[in-house]
Amino acid sequence: MQMLGYVFSVFIITLFSMILHELMHGLVAFKLGDDTAKHSGRLSLNPLRHIDLVMTIIMPIVLALMGGPIFGGAKPVPINTRKLKYREWGFALVAIAGPLTNFLLAFLFFLVGYSTGLLGVHGGSMTYVPGSFWSMFMALGVNVNLGFMLFNIIPIPPLDGSRVLYAIAPEGSIRIFMEQIEKYGVLVIYFCLLFFGTVLSFYMAGATEGIMKLFTFLVGAA
Repeated sequence: MQMLGYVFSVFIITLFSMILHELMHGLVAFKLGDDTAKHSGRLSLNPLRHIDLVMTIIMPIVLALMGGPIFGGAKPVPINTRKLKYREWGFALVAIAGPLTNFLLAFLFFLVGYSTGLLGVHGGSMTYVPGSFWSMFMALGVNVNLGFMLFNIIPIPPLDGSRVLYAIAPEGSIRIFMEQIEKYGVLVIYFCLLFFGTVLSFYMAGATEGIMKLFTFLVGAA
């Protein structure tokens, strides 16, 4: 029963977090002049418009059951960069909106959990109440959102971090190389997960620890 509650929590938090992640991409794009997401029905809280079966559901749940860092993605919001203000810089702003949303959600889960006593801090690390469903839920809310944020800021097309790298990269070989990788999109991500999974896990764990120290500092528990 406890495992069922754990998987259910991962599923619900993943859906909620990724819907807001993608919705914010679309909203920022709309504010910058691109109505493609709006006309595609992506400015919606309907999860069916955003989920990707593998990246949004299967992968996060499998990672949760394996006890590793939980991360994933959703169906990319369609963006027409020719309509965006500031062109590649506008695209970078659209991209940043998703991971930033996950960062703020993670902090919100931590803040609510800490202020209600459902989450604690020990040695700069987050702790939760054993056997408490809501304590586990809050902890997952933090970890899942940090996982999504950290995964999506990796500068590999089509992840969000690549949009920022593209904006700051000079015209020439780097941009051309990224455009070539973009054609294979999800296949590149699967390749990296398959062959560099251990490195990715170390990155996720180390970055999560650093952010948790920031959160504990922000709530005055450091």
